[in-house]
Amino acid sequence: MDRVKSSIQQVPNPIPKGLIRRTGANSLEVEKENFERNQAVSINKAINTQEVAVKEKHARNILLPGYTNAVLCWKFCHVFHKLLRDGHPNVIKDSMRNKADLNDMSRMWGHLSEGYGKLCSVYLKLLITKMEFHIKNPRFPGNLQMTDRQLDEAGENDVNNFFQMTVEMFDYLECELNLFLGVFSSLDMSRSVSVTAAGQCRLAPLIQVILDCSHLYDYTVKLLFKLHSCLPAETLQGHRDRFQEQFKKLKSLFYRSSNLQYFKRLIQIPQLPENPPNFLRASALSEHISPVVVIPLESSSPESEHVAETEDLVDTDIPAHPSVENRFDDVFGTSSASDPFNFNSQNGMCKDDKERLIEQLTRELKELKEELESFRAEHAAVPGAAGRVSELEAELAEQSHLKQQALGESEFLRAELEDLRRVKEDTEKEQRSLTEIERKAQANEQRYTKLKEKYTALVQSHADLLRKNAEVTRQMTV
Repeated sequence: MDRVKSSIQQVPNPIPKGLIRRTGANSLEVEKENFERNQAVSINKAINTQEVAVKEKHARNILLPGYTNAVLCWKFCHVFHKLLRDGHPNVIKDSMRNKADLNDMSRMWGHLSEGYGKLCSVYLKLLITKMEFHIKNPRFPGNLQMTDRQLDEAGENDVNNFFQMTVEMFDYLECELNLFLGVFSSLDMSRSVSVTAAGQCRLAPLIQVILDCSHLYDYTVKLLFKLHSCLPAETLQGHRDRFQEQFKKLKSLFYRSSNLQYFKRLIQIPQLPENPPNFLRASALSEHISPVVVIPLESSSPESEHVAETEDLVDTDIPAHPSVENRFDDVFGTSSASDPFNFNSQNGMCKDDKERLIEQLTRELKELKEELESFRAEHAAVPGAAGRVSELEAELAEQSHLKQQALGESEFLRAELEDLRRVKEDTEKEQRSLTEIERKAQANEQRYTKLKEKYTALVQSHADLLRKNAEVTRQMTV
């Protein structure tokens, strides 16, 4: 009960209707009291043993903090994802009616560039994509667990359906990878974030993401082999390129997740093969091994892990407002104000209960010691990681230097190329001018030949006329 009260106290306090605004700490206290009282009333009226329908306004009051607190929205997405995967089959169909609200929440939190706000926006897009995929492909259950025969039946043995289904799986897996990368990008991986409450809060939903990704990867591999047996390889080049990109991301994320202490206690993450499948070789399908995610039965949920680490640290001496305390007692049962470690008869504990409690505390103490050892081991590896980071930074600096040299040489070669291009253009111009001159000279030569011929004819005609004239004169004289 204290845990529920403490979680509600962390929610930002929207100003209830009719609340008189005041300045200073008194106004904040009044707002908090009114908010907690309204939440307690809504929970009491919405969740009880009476056989009546839940009223819309009470459910809305309970869900309203999803718009006001990013951490609360993040946890809501985690629970909603769990419901979509493992809840009743009608959960997905019924939840589609709230698609517009989820889109609004995603756009709202997307305005924040960092922290839980950005993660909530990405997570909400993933949940919307998941619902849309299952609505378009109703044969797929929420947890995506299907046999090969059911996968064939989902495509109705139509290559066009398999082609479209593969594209939708790529889109679905892309959203899963975006959330995966977003969570890892928001964490300081140089520190042991997996053993802190804040780190576990961000990592916990990735268990659902890992389960989804393992099935989507398996189905895309099988569908791509099926498509390559029916369609030309050139037609599926886009599919292969997109698969290669997602394969590299998923392989890296699975490897990074398997090295985190938090996941080692809760889930066994499979490792993808060193190289992606060769879809151009049909026999490679027999080499494909479906990745199997194993969740140990004795492992507890991420929420209980968080509770186990933080519950003993809660200060139970903080006084609560009397009215709020009474309403929480009415909803969740009464609580004892006595010391929980007081083993006298007033607590109603017998000797066996004391022994069981002692054993439980001993086990928890042992687990905390083991976590402390793992925490120390992770910190011991930090110097080596720092050295590796220094080496990578030196390599990066060298690559940057080589890049600058290459850029300089590229600029020099580009300048030489421009000079050669200009020389070529000038040569071509001169060649064109020379050709024009030769053409004009040839034309002049032809005109000169014609004039010479005409002049020769005129000279010959003039000589004949002179001879004729002399002959006539001689005759006249005679």
